[in-house]
Amino acid sequence: MTKPGSEPPTILQNRLFYQGRKFSFDVNTLRLPNGVEGDWECIRHPGGALVIPVTSEGKLVLVKQYRFAVAGRTLEFPAGTIEPNEDPAETVKREIEEETGYRAHRWQKLGQFILAPGYCDEIIYAFLAQDLEKLETPPQQDEDEDIETVLMTPKELEQAILDGEPVDAKTISSFLLAKPFLNI
Repeated sequence: MTKPGSEPPTILQNRLFYQGRKFSFDVNTLRLPNGVEGDWECIRHPGGALVIPVTSEGKLVLVKQYRFAVAGRTLEFPAGTIEPNEDPAETVKREIEEETGYRAHRWQKLGQFILAPGYCDEIIYAFLAQDLEKLETPPQQDEDEDIETVLMTPKELEQAILDGEPVDAKTISSFLLAKPFLNI
């Protein structure tokens, strides 16, 4: 006898509702192993990569970025969407320079996590970046981004999270992965 939940549902129909620049949205009609049928929506995303930059003074380099969905600025570690056929390590190397004007010379992969499995298949790959160099001429930011660079100690970021400041979930999750390496 198989355990409940060990059998995958049967996909009866898949309908693409929207194909956007960064993600798609589809609706799937499924039959669960218990025979129940229903529709499940899913955002299909190519994945993202996030970097936790740490200066030689032990400060974290974050960005405050305007996010339309929440109608405000959120505190985040630099991150970006993985381009087709791109390794997540290349994504973070590009994003740290574009978003903060820093380049890192020492990298460590921290892990990966599923961002919102209830409705999205996006996986975030997290990296620690150290031995930072401030670029003399930082690259131009993407024209659709409104970003401010912020330096914080790990304790300041932890307090901002605990105080309920608008810090996004990928930053909070990645901070947890990085804490053993941050001497706090």
